[in-house]
Amino acid sequence: MELGLHGRTALVTGGDSGIGWETARALLAEGVTVVLSDRDQQELDQAAARLDAPADRLYAVAADLNTDAAAQELSRRVQETVGDLDILVHAAGVTGAQGTFDQIDDAGWVETLTTDLLAPVRVTRAVLPGLRRGGWGRIVYLASEDAVQPYDDELPYCAAKAGVLAFAKGLSQTYAHEGLLVNCVSPAFVHTPMTDAMMTKRASEKGTSFDEAVDSFLAEERPHMTLGRRGEPDEVAAVIVFLCSDQVSFVNGSNWRVDSGSVAHI
Repeated sequence: MELGLHGRTALVTGGDSGIGWETARALLAEGVTVVLSDRDQQELDQAAARLDAPADRLYAVAADLNTDAAAQELSRRVQETVGDLDILVHAAGVTGAQGTFDQIDDAGWVETLTTDLLAPVRVTRAVLPGLRRGGWGRIVYLASEDAVQPYDDELPYCAAKAGVLAFAKGLSQTYAHEGLLVNCVSPAFVHTPMTDAMMTKRASEKGTSFDEAVDSFLAEERPHMTLGRRGEPDEVAAVIVFLCSDQVSFVNGSNWRVDSGSVAHI
């Protein structure tokens, strides 16, 4: 299938590992010039090196998107490097504060909401002028199954991702007439550094091996994941890249689940 992405430019946040990194790899394979971004420049440079792309098609720009000033600076550097963007993929995020509601204080809520909800707002606001200028654009946000099927041990994350869905849906109504389409992808329990950390903690708490922790989590916490395994980042990236393409010219304001059936309702 011809995706029509050759020659486009994209910013991928959360790009040093996991879904963001795989998305960058897939976009590069489609002929897209990619700006990879994450917090740590050294880790970002290492991630970019693993992509083994031509120097004029891949750039690594570190940014901590927890402040508006940093998001604006990232936008300035992107503009300076590749000019106006065609695509924004916001994959950056954290699990954030965990525990039952009575165990999480204001600081935990603020930290999680700042990273998982305000950061996509900030980076979008910063790069939006360039996205609007071209008459064609795509924004894809990483949400989560937790946005529509919340779990009681990570409510700040659930609330933030629900906010991302609402933000994306509202934003999709504003600029579609200019050719800028906005959609979300909601994975569930994908093999990433974030879920590795969750399973390492679970194994320690339960006194089991890592693999046993994964198996017990699937059985006890995600019973509707019919494939009985974690997803792989490239399986999510494939959907993201499709949503960035010319093939989705009539798809806007949607949420695509990549979750092995984890969300129980229709």
